[in-house]
Amino acid sequence: MTAQGQLLTELRAALGGAGVLTDPDVTASYRRDMMALAPHGEPLAVVLPADVAQVRAVVRACARAGVPIVPRGAGSGLSGAANAVDGCVVLVTTKLNAIEEIDPDNRLAVVQPGVVNLDLRTAVEKHGLFFPPDPSSYDWCTIGGNLATNAGGLCCVKYGVTTDSVLGLEVVLADGELLRTGRRTVKGVAGYDLTKLFVGSEGTLGVITQATLALRPLPQAPATLVAAFGSVEAAGAAVSAVVREGLVPSLLEIMDSASVEAVEAYLDTEVGPPGECAALLLAQSDSGGAVAERELAAIERICADLGASMAYTTTDLAEGRMLLHARRVVGPALEAYGAWLTDDVCVPRTRIAELLGECRRISERHGLRIAVAGHAGDGNMHPVIVYDPTSAAELAVARTAFDEILAFALALGGTITGEHGVGRIKQDWLARELGPTGMRVHRALKAALDPANLFNPGAMFTSPPPRD
Repeated sequence: MTAQGQLLTELRAALGGAGVLTDPDVTASYRRDMMALAPHGEPLAVVLPADVAQVRAVVRACARAGVPIVPRGAGSGLSGAANAVDGCVVLVTTKLNAIEEIDPDNRLAVVQPGVVNLDLRTAVEKHGLFFPPDPSSYDWCTIGGNLATNAGGLCCVKYGVTTDSVLGLEVVLADGELLRTGRRTVKGVAGYDLTKLFVGSEGTLGVITQATLALRPLPQAPATLVAAFGSVEAAGAAVSAVVREGLVPSLLEIMDSASVEAVEAYLDTEVGPPGECAALLLAQSDSGGAVAERELAAIERICADLGASMAYTTTDLAEGRMLLHARRVVGPALEAYGAWLTDDVCVPRTRIAELLGECRRISERHGLRIAVAGHAGDGNMHPVIVYDPTSAAELAVARTAFDEILAFALALGGTITGEHGVGRIKQDWLARELGPTGMRVHRALKAALDPANLFNPGAMFTSPPPRD
């Protein structure tokens, strides 16, 4: 029996035949995530463990065989971090989907990685609690993927990204041992913060099998503001003024004219005012009552002072949901024009207008549609490059535009990713951002926890050869 055959026999013995998929027609759907430009390989097998013991058995079997493991959730990622490499075992965590505990008194939940983000949010709402991270794919992405990429979403300006809601983890290490990090207490500084090390590690250090998550009291029903500007500079100045005045809305989003145009065509309704709109700001306050009124009144005043052609506040929940839906469907709306490639950069909030202006120039220079929408409250922008996937030349130009946006974001003092991660699309850019010393430390951590380079090799950065 070949080494591969022996490994498959061990995997089937541990998981049962239904838990090990090898039919290429079936495994094809597990080869890659949503990032079209990221490379992917052909897996030897796809495994779907049903409990932690099975995860440990898979890791140990692969370690003995020297076969790499690529952990994967629902596949909603946008960086290629869950993409297969040739001959690997793709370890899918979607069957580990139990909400094991909700503790209202301590405001925490204990969940497995396959729990869908929206399902967790719905479950804790019944206890008057709130799980803040809300990526755009929150209705189908899983908590494991959120943890692996340190996902964000629209509420980051007030509530932070995923790591800000994580108290502790359970992780299967490269030798199959089970590591527990963090704690259930509000405070705790014993030892290194291993929890934050694993959050955002993109499956390169271990397989997360459980998370203890901090919850918040359920916010009040939000009030919503929308403001339109004749220039991106004025919209950017409004964002800076909101931050400068110490206002912390629960949501502060921006859409440029290309985004607004696409969404209005997609929804067949007006989102901004009639006529030209260079940028649209969308804000919400979930503070409730008079506090929310004061917050949005202050933001509305700022927008008016900076020349907004329209500033409108509503407490109608249906109207607020409609406006928020318009922001969330920017990606699907752009599909009408071709395939889309989403960039994910974060810049200082005072430099948002410069980034939007440069994206417009890159669009004009290359003759490609580039629409920008993003989380203005924390400077995390998502330029979306639209291209013809049947044209090799246009795909090459799209790649060039993608890189030019990354370079400009770094030049503004920003970062190459605010929430999507590095994956298999930005390894070279990570090295530029971190520098030689930063990369040396990253590789040392990887080698210490995964000396055989077993977990997700090639994701985030290229590791050195395994130790003898």
